[in-house]
Amino acid sequence: MNTSLSHFFARRRSWLAAGAVALVGVFVGLQAAPSSENRVELKRDAQVVNRTQPEPSSYSPVVKRVAPSVVKITTSTKARRVSASSQEFPGFDNPMFRQFFGGRIPEMQQPPQSGLGSGVIISADGYIATNNHVVQGADVVTVSLDDGRELSAKVVGRDPQTDVAVIKVDAEGLPAITFADSTKIEVGDRVLAIGNPFGIGETVTTGIVSAKGRRPGLGLDYEDFIQTDAAINPGNSGGALVDIQGRLIGINTAILSRSGGFQGVGLAVPANLVGHVANSLVQHGKVVRGYLGVGAQDVTPALAEHLGLKSRSGALVSDVAPGSPAAKAGLESGDVITSVNGEKVEDANRLTFAIGAISPGTKVDLGILRDGKAKQVDVTTIERPKMGRGGRGFGDPSEDLAKSDDVGVLNGVAVGDLDAETRRSMNLPGRVRGAVITDVDADSAAARAGLRTGDVILEINRQPVTSAEEAVSLSESAQGKKTLVKLWSRGSTVFVVVDESAQS
Repeated sequence: MNTSLSHFFARRRSWLAAGAVALVGVFVGLQAAPSSENRVELKRDAQVVNRTQPEPSSYSPVVKRVAPSVVKITTSTKARRVSASSQEFPGFDNPMFRQFFGGRIPEMQQPPQSGLGSGVIISADGYIATNNHVVQGADVVTVSLDDGRELSAKVVGRDPQTDVAVIKVDAEGLPAITFADSTKIEVGDRVLAIGNPFGIGETVTTGIVSAKGRRPGLGLDYEDFIQTDAAINPGNSGGALVDIQGRLIGINTAILSRSGGFQGVGLAVPANLVGHVANSLVQHGKVVRGYLGVGAQDVTPALAEHLGLKSRSGALVSDVAPGSPAAKAGLESGDVITSVNGEKVEDANRLTFAIGAISPGTKVDLGILRDGKAKQVDVTTIERPKMGRGGRGFGDPSEDLAKSDDVGVLNGVAVGDLDAETRRSMNLPGRVRGAVITDVDADSAAARAGLRTGDVILEINRQPVTSAEEAVSLSESAQGKKTLVKLWSRGSTVFVVVDESAQS
């Protein structure tokens, strides 16, 4: 049975069968008018937790101090008329069927929906952090406080890219939680999870930090989760993950599960990221992220060897957008970004987070490696533009195909020229120049390296490719059995190393 990812937002509807993907609570949030003058004054404590003291026999004092900062969130949506699906009207896509509905898809009445989650008070004047999927689409949001009060809340802002949202209640003197520096936690640290699973009431569980920097593929643009084995279940979404001193280290967000229930793997958004997103949502009503204009990828062992790098640390620049801050600063494809303002960049994901946390218009000092030599480059960030998601299709050109014929390198790869029709069918940007891959032998080294039909070869061993003929010529003249290939693949630019040394 395949492992599935399940958010914890419980609804009035029953849970899906065991093993199914249970992603529930998908709505459209209310938007309160933001004020650019607002700012959340977060309580912070950056001290490292004491890891040498004996473990206490009880965490009751910590729970008593922290529990009032965790709230229950209930949501509801009004009844709506929506277009029917094939489940309600089998065969409605058939034109003969639609004629009975005037050629239109029939509509049906969607009953009111209710949902349940948790939240964390982050300021005394009523700001509360939770998950985007808890409040997304809710018409009514109600917060239940530890003292028994129930207050109406407005959604200040939501950030689907991190699954963080901020809501606001009209109250003062609330028990705001203290934020720890989540970069200082370590695997093995004891943690407590506090929330409202299944709506049964505030519940506390304990475990440890199982891992850091998890990227499980939830479909979010920014994934850097803390993994914990503290038991969390539907309704815990948006609740607090705290250290043994009661400081917030994360917001519980998802579980890895085959059953829909907790199986020992929980995921939380780190507190530092929550704080950054919350402040931006309160100030701007959205998250304003810095942008350089580079495509980046991790440095694999094969890439490190081929590029002559001493370590795999850093983010390899695979593409530089024309006219972007990176282009203006002189960054080039093939550079390796090793630091941002003196802070080490371990991989491409860390680069994305580091730049995204920097305000637009900020001068950034980048440490890079170019041809094995260290350099410093100053870049001024701009606001991250909205990224379009153009469709990709592959039109197999029937003329001017060039085969590698199993000579040189890239054996088993067939390429073709990028004519106008192919460009249109693949929705390629005008700046993409190269040779389109029309076929890849499944048993070839190229296939094992990840080359696929529809990819565009941009460079071979750092030499630009402008046509299928040129791709074949460069592959035939290449020296050695390891080839550095730059590709346009799935809407982005990547480097791969094709190693044919194991070929018989």
